[in-house]
Amino acid sequence: MGKTTGFLEYPRQGPRHRPVPVRLRDWREVYETQSDDEVAVQGARCMDCGIPFCMQGCPLGNRIPTFNDHVYRSHWDQAAEQLFDTNNFPEFTGRLCPAPCESACVLGISDSPVTIERIEYEVAEHAFAYGFAVAHEVATRTGKRVAVVGSGPAGLAAAAQLASVGHHVHVFERSDAIGGLLRYGIPEFKLEKAILDRRLAVMASSGVTFHTNANVGDAVTPLENLQRDFDAVVLALGSTRPRLIPVPGSHLSGVYPAMTYLEAANRAVRDGQSSPIDARDRHVIILGGGDTGADCLGTVHRQGANSVIQIEILERPPDDRPDDQPWPTMARIFKSSPAHDEGGERRFSTETLEFHGAERVERIVVRDDATNETVVMSADLVLIAAGFVGPELDQLGLSGDAFVTSRATLSVDGDWRVDALGGPAPVFACGDAVRGQSLIVWAIAEGRSAAAAVDAHLSGHPSVLAAPVEPYSLSW
Repeated sequence: MGKTTGFLEYPRQGPRHRPVPVRLRDWREVYETQSDDEVAVQGARCMDCGIPFCMQGCPLGNRIPTFNDHVYRSHWDQAAEQLFDTNNFPEFTGRLCPAPCESACVLGISDSPVTIERIEYEVAEHAFAYGFAVAHEVATRTGKRVAVVGSGPAGLAAAAQLASVGHHVHVFERSDAIGGLLRYGIPEFKLEKAILDRRLAVMASSGVTFHTNANVGDAVTPLENLQRDFDAVVLALGSTRPRLIPVPGSHLSGVYPAMTYLEAANRAVRDGQSSPIDARDRHVIILGGGDTGADCLGTVHRQGANSVIQIEILERPPDDRPDDQPWPTMARIFKSSPAHDEGGERRFSTETLEFHGAERVERIVVRDDATNETVVMSADLVLIAAGFVGPELDQLGLSGDAFVTSRATLSVDGDWRVDALGGPAPVFACGDAVRGQSLIVWAIAEGRSAAAAVDAHLSGHPSVLAAPVEPYSLSW
């Protein structure tokens, strides 16, 4: 694949970042565009490795060597055909996925892996720019109706797949706009919302109907009504209950879950207004060192924070792959996002002990586990980015051992069906509601697989839709 000796001739070169002083003045995406020639060179680095472990590393099974080769040869239309056949939304994953495919790249054993994620981004953007097919169209309809609850990546993937084989699909979203965390959880500088809206327009033109402000489970839209009015229901609720830090003072004003802060910031950017939770001139502490913490970091920079410290309870990861996380696994190594290049301090091996303040938080007390010293830091805005603990199920009446696993996620059978739930139409589930907090690429893969199970049920025979993954199981 690619140029036979390309991996020997060309170094890895990702896109350049816009200068920090420039990008902190707006909310546009961080990366500058690469020329077609630069992208082709990166495609040329793909090795003729025999066994493409990158495809194994990708939950969607993207045909990575194939589209890399097409990009190297400037066959953008053929690259797009291969990519969109396995991934409904490469314009999202090319921006947001942490790229487990690159961790599994054979070239990565002894060199820097191929820039697979960015090549995927370029293929998707070329497809939209040149009018290539970006969704599967269908000429006839089956007459079957499917309700999808939740419009994050899992719900949207399930909806797109089901519409592609002719089912009438209705997506129900409790918020005022479609997109789930893609809409209000991901900052504009990582995913400009025009990119999301562009995809939603494609889905709407293919026959998907979107319903906003539809809080399934309440008196207006009970789940039972969906089972009555549709032939199947898919729950793609996400994992939205935040993991909090129950220490003294956590009740103080100024202490927020990360998603509460990010949603307010995203709405403010959309409306051109100041956020009700604004970091301007504040001393900000971010508790959590993952992607959500980095999203908060980039956001507080753009809001004009006085200072910001990002705290991680775990020790600093190593710079290189440790022996107990061998290739091709996705190793936990030290990484910096563009937000970290913009400023702020990072602390590892630091445990939060308590918050101090009268009514609003003023200080945070932590323990440096490396030195066993207690440290007091100024803090008048604290953002807790410690992950999530499962989907919100009580309103749907799905709490209890029959519905919930030991991980507080929805229990499904081998066909993605919520077996414990009766009713006139079967209920399926997928995404973070089933798997737990995970990657966008897993959400899309599970949405596609659940759609295949729904289609098989509705059609009465094996589905033509791809089913890249099986339901998450504790036995894995």
